[in-house]
Amino acid sequence: MLWDCHIHMVLDGSDWKTALARHRERPDDRWIRRVLETYRSLGVTYLRDGGDRWGVGKRARALAADYGITYRTPLSPLCRAGHYGSFIGTSYGDMAEYAALAAAQRDSGADFIKIMISGLMDFHQYGVLTQESLPPEEIRELVAVAHGEGLSVMAHANGDAAVEAAARAGVDSVEHGAYLTSRALEAMGAAGTIWVPTLSTIGNLRGKGRFPEAAVARILDSALENVSAFAAMGGLLAPGSDAGAWGVPHGSQSEIPLLRQAIGSGWEAVLRRGADALQARF
Repeated sequence: MLWDCHIHMVLDGSDWKTALARHRERPDDRWIRRVLETYRSLGVTYLRDGGDRWGVGKRARALAADYGITYRTPLSPLCRAGHYGSFIGTSYGDMAEYAALAAAQRDSGADFIKIMISGLMDFHQYGVLTQESLPPEEIRELVAVAHGEGLSVMAHANGDAAVEAAARAGVDSVEHGAYLTSRALEAMGAAGTIWVPTLSTIGNLRGKGRFPEAAVARILDSALENVSAFAAMGGLLAPGSDAGAWGVPHGSQSEIPLLRQAIGSGWEAVLRRGADALQARF
Protein backbone atom coordinates (compact mmCIF):
# COMPACT_ATOMS: atom_id res chain seq x y z
CA MET A 1 0.00 0.00 0.00
CA LEU A 2 1.61 3.24 -1.14
CA TRP A 3 -1.00 5.53 0.35
CA ASP A 4 -3.23 5.97 3.35
CA CYS A 5 -5.53 8.83 2.49
CA HIS A 6 -7.15 9.17 5.91
CA ILE A 7 -5.25 8.86 9.18
CA HIS A 8 -5.22 10.61 12.56
CA MET A 9 -1.66 10.96 13.81
CA VAL A 10 -2.97 12.35 17.12
CA LEU A 11 -4.89 9.13 17.89
CA ASP A 12 -3.63 5.63 18.65
CA GLY A 13 -6.40 3.18 17.70
CA SER A 14 -7.13 2.37 21.32
CA ASP A 15 -8.03 5.11 23.82
CA TRP A 16 -8.70 8.54 22.35
CA LYS A 17 -8.53 10.35 25.68
CA THR A 18 -5.13 8.92 26.52
CA ALA A 19 -3.96 9.60 22.97
CA LEU A 20 -4.96 13.25 23.09
CA ALA A 21 -3.39 13.68 26.53
CA ARG A 22 -0.07 12.55 25.03
CA HIS A 23 0.07 15.75 22.98
CA ARG A 24 -1.71 18.28 25.25
CA GLU A 25 1.40 20.29 26.07
CA ARG A 26 3.12 19.84 22.72
CA PRO A 27 3.21 17.28 19.92
CA ASP A 28 5.13 14.21 21.07
CA ASP A 29 7.95 13.81 18.55
CA ARG A 30 8.81 10.31 19.76
CA TRP A 31 5.28 9.13 19.05
CA ILE A 32 5.16 10.87 15.67
CA ARG A 33 8.51 9.48 14.56
CA ARG A 34 7.56 5.98 15.65
CA VAL A 35 4.36 6.15 13.62
CA LEU A 36 6.12 7.59 10.57
CA GLU A 37 8.70 4.82 10.76
CA THR A 38 5.87 2.27 10.83
CA TYR A 39 4.47 3.70 7.60
CA ARG A 40 7.90 3.87 5.96
CA SER A 41 8.50 0.21 6.79
CA LEU A 42 5.28 -0.65 4.95
CA GLY A 43 6.27 1.29 1.84
CA VAL A 44 3.74 4.09 2.36
CA THR A 45 4.79 7.29 0.62
CA TYR A 46 1.65 9.44 0.99
CA LEU A 47 -0.38 10.20 4.12
CA ARG A 48 -3.36 12.51 4.48
CA ASP A 49 -4.27 13.46 8.04
CA GLY A 50 -7.78 14.18 9.29
CA GLY A 51 -6.47 17.00 11.50
CA ASP A 52 -6.31 18.02 15.15
CA ARG A 53 -6.20 21.26 17.11
CA TRP A 54 -2.93 20.51 18.97
CA GLY A 55 -0.65 20.74 15.94
CA VAL A 56 0.24 17.04 15.84
CA GLY A 57 -0.52 16.67 12.14
CA LYS A 58 1.39 19.87 11.40
CA ARG A 59 4.43 18.56 13.27
CA ALA A 60 4.15 15.21 11.48
CA ARG A 61 4.18 17.04 8.15
CA ALA A 62 7.41 18.79 9.17
CA LEU A 63 9.04 15.45 10.05
CA ALA A 64 7.61 13.29 7.26
CA ALA A 65 10.26 14.16 4.66
CA ASP A 66 12.82 12.39 6.86
CA TYR A 67 10.89 9.20 6.14
CA GLY A 68 10.30 9.75 2.42
CA ILE A 69 6.62 10.49 3.00
CA THR A 70 4.47 13.23 1.51
CA TYR A 71 2.18 14.38 4.31
CA ARG A 72 -0.94 16.54 4.02
CA THR A 73 -2.96 18.06 6.86
CA PRO A 74 -5.89 20.47 7.25
CA LEU A 75 -4.45 21.57 10.62
CA SER A 76 -7.62 21.63 12.75
CA PRO A 77 -10.94 20.25 11.44
CA LEU A 78 -13.76 22.80 11.55
CA CYS A 79 -17.12 21.89 13.08
CA ARG A 80 -20.28 23.76 13.93
CA ALA A 81 -20.66 24.41 17.66
CA GLY A 82 -22.74 21.70 19.29
CA HIS A 83 -22.11 19.22 16.49
CA TYR A 84 -19.76 16.28 16.13
CA GLY A 85 -16.05 17.07 15.95
CA SER A 86 -15.39 19.40 18.86
CA PHE A 87 -13.34 16.74 20.70
CA ILE A 88 -10.60 17.06 18.09
CA GLY A 89 -11.34 20.17 16.05
CA THR A 90 -12.22 23.86 16.25
CA SER A 91 -15.84 24.98 16.55
CA TYR A 92 -17.49 27.92 14.82
CA GLY A 93 -20.74 29.59 15.80
CA ASP A 94 -21.83 31.13 12.50
CA MET A 95 -20.70 31.47 8.92
CA ALA A 96 -18.71 34.61 9.56
CA GLU A 97 -16.71 32.81 12.23
CA TYR A 98 -16.20 29.84 9.92
CA ALA A 99 -14.93 32.11 7.14
CA ALA A 100 -12.46 33.72 9.54
CA LEU A 101 -11.24 30.29 10.67
CA ALA A 102 -10.85 29.08 7.09
CA ALA A 103 -8.76 32.13 6.24
CA ALA A 104 -6.68 31.62 9.38
CA GLN A 105 -6.11 27.97 8.45
CA ARG A 106 -4.91 29.02 5.01
CA ASP A 107 -2.55 31.61 6.50
CA SER A 108 -1.21 29.04 8.96
CA GLY A 109 -0.30 26.65 6.15
CA ALA A 110 -3.24 24.23 5.94
CA ASP A 111 -3.03 21.99 2.89
CA PHE A 112 -6.83 21.84 2.71
CA ILE A 113 -9.95 22.44 4.82
CA LYS A 114 -11.74 19.64 6.64
CA ILE A 115 -15.40 20.14 7.53
CA MET A 116 -17.56 17.98 9.79
CA ILE A 117 -21.09 17.86 8.38
CA SER A 118 -22.68 14.81 10.02
CA GLY A 119 -22.53 12.54 13.01
CA LEU A 120 -21.09 9.04 13.34
CA MET A 121 -22.55 5.61 12.75
CA ASP A 122 -24.19 4.16 15.84
CA PHE A 123 -22.61 0.72 15.74
CA HIS A 124 -25.19 -0.65 18.14
CA GLN A 125 -27.85 -0.58 15.45
CA TYR A 126 -27.97 -0.54 11.67
CA GLY A 127 -29.06 2.60 9.84
CA VAL A 128 -28.73 5.01 12.76
CA LEU A 129 -26.45 8.05 12.93
CA THR A 130 -25.56 9.88 16.12
CA GLN A 131 -26.58 13.24 14.68
CA GLU A 132 -28.38 14.71 11.69
CA SER A 133 -26.38 16.35 8.93
CA LEU A 134 -26.03 20.09 8.51
CA PRO A 135 -28.57 21.69 6.13
CA PRO A 136 -27.65 21.50 2.41
CA GLU A 137 -27.49 25.28 2.10
CA GLU A 138 -24.94 25.46 4.93
CA ILE A 139 -22.87 22.68 3.39
CA ARG A 140 -22.82 24.58 0.09
CA GLU A 141 -21.57 27.70 1.81
CA LEU A 142 -18.92 25.85 3.80
CA VAL A 143 -17.48 24.36 0.62
CA ALA A 144 -17.70 27.63 -1.32
CA VAL A 145 -15.87 29.59 1.38
CA ALA A 146 -13.02 27.06 1.53
CA HIS A 147 -12.73 26.96 -2.26
CA GLY A 148 -12.70 30.74 -2.20
CA GLU A 149 -9.58 30.52 -0.06
CA GLY A 150 -8.00 28.36 -2.75
CA LEU A 151 -8.18 25.17 -0.66
CA SER A 152 -9.66 21.75 -1.38
CA VAL A 153 -12.29 20.38 1.00
CA MET A 154 -12.39 17.06 2.84
CA ALA A 155 -15.81 16.33 4.40
CA HIS A 156 -16.58 13.96 7.26
CA ALA A 157 -20.01 12.86 6.04
CA ASN A 158 -22.36 9.98 6.77
CA GLY A 159 -25.88 9.48 5.50
CA ASP A 160 -27.54 10.19 2.20
CA ALA A 161 -28.45 13.82 2.89
CA ALA A 162 -24.97 14.92 3.92
CA VAL A 163 -23.14 13.11 1.13
CA GLU A 164 -25.49 14.18 -1.65
CA ALA A 165 -25.40 17.80 -0.46
CA ALA A 166 -21.60 17.74 -0.23
CA ALA A 167 -21.23 16.27 -3.71
CA ARG A 168 -23.61 18.79 -5.22
CA ALA A 169 -21.68 21.56 -3.44
CA GLY A 170 -18.47 20.44 -5.16
CA VAL A 171 -16.67 18.94 -2.18
CA ASP A 172 -13.37 17.33 -3.14
CA SER A 173 -13.57 14.22 -0.96
CA VAL A 174 -16.12 12.47 1.21
CA GLU A 175 -14.86 10.47 4.18
CA HIS A 176 -16.75 7.45 5.56
CA GLY A 177 -20.08 7.77 3.71
CA ALA A 178 -22.29 5.29 5.55
CA TYR A 179 -25.85 4.48 4.47
CA LEU A 180 -25.93 5.83 0.93
CA THR A 181 -28.58 5.30 -1.71
CA SER A 182 -28.01 5.31 -5.46
CA ARG A 183 -28.95 8.99 -5.46
CA ALA A 184 -25.95 9.98 -3.33
CA LEU A 185 -23.62 7.62 -5.20
CA GLU A 186 -24.72 9.08 -8.52
CA ALA A 187 -24.25 12.62 -7.20
CA MET A 188 -20.67 11.80 -6.19
CA GLY A 189 -19.99 10.14 -9.51
CA ALA A 190 -21.37 13.05 -11.54
CA ALA A 191 -19.41 15.60 -9.51
CA GLY A 192 -16.11 13.70 -9.58
CA THR A 193 -16.12 13.49 -5.78
CA ILE A 194 -13.43 11.22 -4.35
CA TRP A 195 -14.86 8.79 -1.81
CA VAL A 196 -12.66 7.46 1.00
CA PRO A 197 -14.98 4.89 2.63
CA THR A 198 -12.70 3.91 5.58
CA LEU A 199 -14.06 0.37 5.72
CA SER A 200 -11.59 -0.58 8.44
CA THR A 201 -13.53 1.39 11.02
CA ILE A 202 -16.33 -1.14 10.54
CA GLY A 203 -14.49 -4.29 9.56
CA ASN A 204 -12.03 -4.09 12.45
CA LEU A 205 -14.91 -4.16 14.95
CA ARG A 206 -15.71 -7.75 14.06
CA GLY A 207 -15.04 -10.18 16.86
CA LYS A 208 -14.05 -7.49 19.35
CA GLY A 209 -17.20 -7.64 21.49
CA ARG A 210 -17.50 -3.87 21.58
CA PHE A 211 -20.73 -3.77 19.57
CA PRO A 212 -23.38 -6.34 18.59
CA GLU A 213 -21.89 -8.61 15.93
CA ALA A 214 -25.11 -8.70 13.90
CA ALA A 215 -25.23 -4.91 13.67
CA VAL A 216 -21.57 -4.65 12.71
CA ALA A 217 -21.98 -7.32 10.03
CA ARG A 218 -25.00 -5.58 8.53
CA ILE A 219 -23.30 -2.18 8.53
CA LEU A 220 -20.24 -3.64 6.84
CA ASP A 221 -22.30 -5.48 4.23
CA SER A 222 -24.08 -2.23 3.37
CA ALA A 223 -20.78 -0.37 3.02
CA LEU A 224 -19.26 -3.09 0.84
CA GLU A 225 -22.31 -3.07 -1.43
CA ASN A 226 -22.12 0.68 -1.88
CA VAL A 227 -18.39 0.62 -2.62
CA SER A 228 -19.01 -2.12 -5.19
CA ALA A 229 -21.78 -0.07 -6.83
CA PHE A 230 -19.70 3.10 -6.89
CA ALA A 231 -16.73 1.31 -8.43
CA ALA A 232 -19.01 -0.23 -11.07
CA MET A 233 -20.22 3.23 -12.11
CA GLY A 234 -16.64 4.45 -12.49
CA GLY A 235 -16.54 6.53 -9.31
CA LEU A 236 -13.31 7.71 -7.72
CA LEU A 237 -12.36 5.59 -4.70
CA ALA A 238 -9.24 6.17 -2.60
CA PRO A 239 -7.87 3.99 0.22
CA GLY A 240 -7.92 5.45 3.71
CA SER A 241 -7.98 3.37 6.87
CA ASP A 242 -8.91 6.09 9.41
CA ALA A 243 -5.89 4.86 11.38
CA GLY A 244 -6.08 6.07 14.95
CA ALA A 245 -9.82 5.33 15.18
CA TRP A 246 -10.77 2.60 17.66
CA GLY A 247 -9.53 -0.79 16.48
CA VAL A 248 -7.48 0.69 13.62
CA PRO A 249 -3.84 1.04 14.73
CA HIS A 250 -1.37 2.97 12.61
CA GLY A 251 -0.05 0.69 9.91
CA SER A 252 -3.19 -1.45 9.90
CA GLN A 253 -3.32 -3.62 6.79
CA SER A 254 -7.08 -4.12 6.86
CA GLU A 255 -8.31 -1.47 4.42
CA ILE A 256 -6.99 -2.81 1.12
CA PRO A 257 -8.40 -6.36 1.58
CA LEU A 258 -11.84 -4.91 2.36
CA LEU A 259 -11.74 -2.62 -0.68
CA ARG A 260 -10.51 -5.51 -2.83
CA GLN A 261 -13.41 -7.61 -1.61
CA ALA A 262 -15.88 -4.87 -2.51
CA ILE A 263 -14.41 -3.84 -5.87
CA GLY A 264 -13.42 -7.24 -7.21
CA SER A 265 -11.56 -7.60 -10.49
CA GLY A 266 -9.46 -4.57 -11.39
CA TRP A 267 -9.34 -3.29 -7.82
CA GLU A 268 -5.71 -2.15 -8.08
CA ALA A 269 -6.41 0.08 -11.06
CA VAL A 270 -9.51 1.50 -9.39
CA LEU A 271 -7.64 2.43 -6.22
CA ARG A 272 -4.63 3.83 -8.06
CA ARG A 273 -6.91 6.02 -10.16
CA GLY A 274 -8.65 7.33 -7.04
CA ALA A 275 -5.44 7.81 -5.08
CA ASP A 276 -3.83 9.67 -7.98
CA ALA A 277 -6.85 11.96 -8.25
CA LEU A 278 -6.77 12.60 -4.51
CA GLN A 279 -3.07 13.43 -4.46
CA ALA A 280 -3.59 15.87 -7.33
CA ARG A 281 -6.23 17.74 -5.29
CA PHE A 282 -4.68 17.42 -1.84
